[in-house]
Amino acid sequence: MRAAGGEAPARIFPWEAVLDAGLCRLRLPPSVFWDLSLVEFAAMAGAFAPRSARLSRAGLVGLMRDYPDDGGGGSPPSVTA
Repeated sequence: MRAAGGEAPARIFPWEAVLDAGLCRLRLPPSVFWDLSLVEFAAMAGAFAPRSARLSRAGLVGLMRDYPDDGGGGSPPSVTA
């Protein structure tokens, strides 16, 4: 079913995921959970946290080239400062 004007249909709200995050992962009491606005909940769930940099495939290849496994199965070399 499409909305008037040919717009895409509305997505179903992910209640199961929101309830799991709020009540299980964040361990909020139900009264606190239900009193939150969507913006407050999103902030508590980390939606506005800066994304951490991820290692790209090229970065991994570079690390593997620069720090190859020695193949000996022994302890890694000691590091001195």
